[in-house]
Amino acid sequence: MEEGSIRVPRTARYHLLGEADTARALWVVLHGYGQLARYFLRNFEGLKNDLLIVAPEGLSRFYTDIGHTRVGATWMTREDRTHEIADQISYLDLLADTVLRSCPPGTPLHVLGFSQGVATACRWLGLGRAHAQRLVLWGGSLPPDLPVNAWTVQLVTTHVELVHGIKDTLVPGSVVAASEALLRDAGIPHETHRFDGGHELDPFLLKRLITA
Repeated sequence: MEEGSIRVPRTARYHLLGEADTARALWVVLHGYGQLARYFLRNFEGLKNDLLIVAPEGLSRFYTDIGHTRVGATWMTREDRTHEIADQISYLDLLADTVLRSCPPGTPLHVLGFSQGVATACRWLGLGRAHAQRLVLWGGSLPPDLPVNAWTVQLVTTHVELVHGIKDTLVPGSVVAASEALLRDAGIPHETHRFDGGHELDPFLLKRLITA
């Protein structure tokens, strides 16, 4: 048996809040495993003001319940992961380029990743062509496969913020400590925010970080 692959065109969906022509910043927010972009983006309603907030959706969708009534999306799985990573990076690069063209010249790009979106955000900014001024990594783990030189070259001028819910049972404090160590060893300045909650977006901290 031989395995082959071909590149095919496909349609990628995203949702947005705000007005591009008056945006002072573009936030690209990446959802977690099993979520859909439009529901994830609801967490950011009321925060838009002079921001443009864009939520792309993972390229792979699946039913999340036995009755096949609820649908979620994932950014990737371990199957054929090299191609899936390359596809998601190309997708997010193209999306950022497309949306920024509709914004005022010089509009900064900020990125937030939640849960599975943390690894996705890191791979994108570490291996893609986009540059973010701010990177918020919320409730997830840094991808161990990302080369250290990708961090030092691409993220050294990015303001990186880690967010951890102290009651998060999916991503315990040890994971956050490992992420802090990786960033520290790579020479990337960062800060950590903690809140009294679990594996979720805390609305008060989210508002403070997004509108800062």
